[in-house]
Amino acid sequence: MLFSVNATPRSAWSPQALVVLCALWCAGPGNWPLWRHLMTLPEVTGSRLPVLLLSMGLGIAGVTAALLAPLAWPRLVKPLLSFVLLCTAASAHFIGSYGVVLDPTMMVNALQTDGREVRDLLGLPLLGSLASLALLPMAWLWLRPLHRPGAWRGLASNVGLMLGGLALAAGLIYATFADLSSLMRNHTAMRYMISPINGWYSLARATTRSNQAQPSTPPAPVGRDATLAARHPDVPPLLVLVVGETARADHFALNGYGRPTNPGLSKLPVVSFSDVTSCGTSTAASLPCMFSLLGRDRFEAQKQPQENLLDVLQHAGLAVLWLDNQSGCKGLCDRVHHAMASDPAPGAPPMPPGLCQPNGECFDMALLHGLDQRLAQLPAEQRARGVVLVLHQMGSHGPAYHLRSPANLKPFQPECTSTALQHCDAQALVNAYDNSIAYTDELLTSLVGWLQHKAPAWSPGLLYVSDHGESLGENNLYLHGMPYSVAPKAQKHVPLITWWPTATARATGMNLECLRARRQQPLSHDHLAHSVLGWLQVRTAAYQPEQDLFAPCRKPPEPGSP
Repeated sequence: MLFSVNATPRSAWSPQALVVLCALWCAGPGNWPLWRHLMTLPEVTGSRLPVLLLSMGLGIAGVTAALLAPLAWPRLVKPLLSFVLLCTAASAHFIGSYGVVLDPTMMVNALQTDGREVRDLLGLPLLGSLASLALLPMAWLWLRPLHRPGAWRGLASNVGLMLGGLALAAGLIYATFADLSSLMRNHTAMRYMISPINGWYSLARATTRSNQAQPSTPPAPVGRDATLAARHPDVPPLLVLVVGETARADHFALNGYGRPTNPGLSKLPVVSFSDVTSCGTSTAASLPCMFSLLGRDRFEAQKQPQENLLDVLQHAGLAVLWLDNQSGCKGLCDRVHHAMASDPAPGAPPMPPGLCQPNGECFDMALLHGLDQRLAQLPAEQRARGVVLVLHQMGSHGPAYHLRSPANLKPFQPECTSTALQHCDAQALVNAYDNSIAYTDELLTSLVGWLQHKAPAWSPGLLYVSDHGESLGENNLYLHGMPYSVAPKAQKHVPLITWWPTATARATGMNLECLRARRQQPLSHDHLAHSVLGWLQVRTAAYQPEQDLFAPCRKPPEPGSP
């Protein structure tokens, strides 16, 4: 019997059947991190576990099928399901490998990252996940012949699939409501482990936030009344504010860590505050918040973006420069002078070999190269009043911790050189991370040396604080970015270090012994902006003395004091 070329083989599959199979695959193997996590929870044991696993799996499949049903048309279904499989596989890889969750904040961070950070996350483990969870089922999918129903029959099938999927999910939720509601209430991060639904939801929220964060009108003015108080002696301040990346306070020897991660700073009269909490658990969340004058709670509740600390310093007449060795300033430096560390400083000698790579990634010591020339390029009138240099580090950014320190500055060996952190020896992983902390110590120590040479023409000072911490495998968590309410202390406990030379302390009325005695006081990123304003003696109605960590140890300087 002869076949027509347009005949449909008996083995042809309907688009709706392919959607159902894809939904089941995503809900089952595609959610393996969720099932692994669920089986470790003490609330679900015995005969309840398989019942809950089955009902949750079918419920996830039902919702996924319902969401895909409107697009279950012959010409769309295979490309659509291929995309879904790739998204599910990538999501499962990052959740399962690093213990992160893809909530809206993490998605914002992902949207604002750059190629260098993305490169560190790529490798054979990711390829293996994509091959097993996406490419194999995609190959099967594309080999299936498709049944092509008429338009009305296809529409009816799609509507039926959507309603059926929702009905299945609703029924299973109702049947296991007591267990599910308890789990979601006690383990709120678990809802962001459901792939691919969590990714779609979080991406939509992140996109909305990004659009809201880029208003057509300028940010609301803050501190336009800012002025500088008279200094005695009349020497302009030179404050270097170093914004660390992914540094956790409990890995600093200055805070009692048992390894010599701060060999340089330990020899200097610095003050390290040991109980500091971050604004967020990612750069995208923390950076704008810590430079705001609102504090975390008011910052998250604000309806219109406001100017930040850098704007207020500029309003006061100070010269401000943001120098970046990371993925950017998240909009903070748009209205002040800014540059990348990889960009040559005007008039500076060539960058030493090995400090920057051909791909544009630099070690943090590149922040210091040409710093004199960058300082000289700032407007002379503002420079005469004082300068604030903000240096944004690459710091300890993971997962490629071994790339954050040069080969000749790695005191802790052996170190993990893989980005598949879950496969690294635990001590080797800590060694790689601690080497990055030791390199930050090298940077800060060198900065102190540079600042010391600026006296007596300047009144120098250094303030270092990290944007957030990092998980290094504790409770099978890696990296950062967990929802703030459930994030471990390791992702929120950050270092804050200050260096005041005697002349600067005298000029600002700072009692350094008082400051050292208060090094264990509870602090947060809420204190940063107001502490900087107080340090630089900026007078503005926006300044809140109760949020100035230095205020309790400051007395008015004596006129004419040397």
